[in-house]
Amino acid sequence: MIMDRIALILVILGGLNWGIVGIFGFDAIAAMFGGQVGSISRVLYTLVGLSALWCISLLFRERDVANERV
Repeated sequence: MIMDRIALILVILGGLNWGIVGIFGFDAIAAMFGGQVGSISRVLYTLVGLSALWCISLLFRERDVANERV
């Protein structure tokens, strides 16, 4: 499902950003989009958070292995 992939990509990017914050003390999203309180930054942080909530549903879904493409 396309929504699953988009959510997963956003969660991965958010996780990488937090890894950079933890290791280097540098927030790449804030640096690119006008600080942590900038409108675009807040929208991106919100999208990453909503994507994380969406990805929680992936843990509880039944997968039909026979119909998946390899």
